[in-house]
Amino acid sequence: MTNPAERLVDLLDLEQIEVNIFRGRSPQESLQRVFGGQVAGQALVAAGRTTDGDRPVHSLHAYFLRPGRPGVPIVYQVERVRDGRSFTTRRVTAVQQGRTIFNLTASFHKDEEGPFEHQLPPAREVPDPESLPTVAEEIRKHLGALPEQLERMARRQPFDIRYVDRLRWNADEIQGAQPRSAVWMRAVGPLGDDPLVHTCALTYASDMTLLDAVRIPVEPLWGARNFDMASLDHAMWFHRPFRADEWFLYDQESPIATGGRGLARGRIYDLRGRLLVSVVQEGLFRAV
Repeated sequence: MTNPAERLVDLLDLEQIEVNIFRGRSPQESLQRVFGGQVAGQALVAAGRTTDGDRPVHSLHAYFLRPGRPGVPIVYQVERVRDGRSFTTRRVTAVQQGRTIFNLTASFHKDEEGPFEHQLPPAREVPDPESLPTVAEEIRKHLGALPEQLERMARRQPFDIRYVDRLRWNADEIQGAQPRSAVWMRAVGPLGDDPLVHTCALTYASDMTLLDAVRIPVEPLWGARNFDMASLDHAMWFHRPFRADEWFLYDQESPIATGGRGLARGRIYDLRGRLLVSVVQEGLFRAV
């Protein structure tokens, strides 16, 4: 049996069925909808497969239009918008059962030296990832054992996630909590050496915990949910090369939640504190 990291690489390895058309698998899961990070990651693979491969992705902007159905293949149609001297632009439409479920525009930039460089430092100092418990360990410590469904999810999880701040389990513990969260993450196994795979794997991971920041002041992150949530749109800017199978810090915050929508933004750093990626996402929240 392949490990979860190998399954992730396999999930991102699309079948090319025409020059600009690709097909991706959508595993049969118990979830009601396809995980948004999967669709975004696969769409970015499709975009990258239509380039020469010598220009890394520098940004993407995407909209989640309809929920995808688990177990049903997704077709990615790529439009070659631009092939310039320095930039390449691709637009991807994800279709499932004849309906558009997702749109993505990705821009690729030829490597070049800039006239200057600067970066704000990380907002706070955090513990080393190896000193923190995994999510599964925190849940087992609180509950004594993982519920069967969570046990199955933990075995399939392609990323090791470690929360910098302890998980909160009840209404008393969330009193006064700020809409901020930070996690260390890395793939649970090697992802190979293709930079596009690492970019798409991190795109997959970027949708896993970002909306947590919106929920933190109103309900515990684990256990029964009082709100149904769905990603509406997603934007990323890639600043430096990275490997998604090495530790990265995902620092997340929600500046506002109103009108049933919550905005979240994240900054992804490596162990040296270098800013690798910036992320912004809006999610829909409705009471259940």
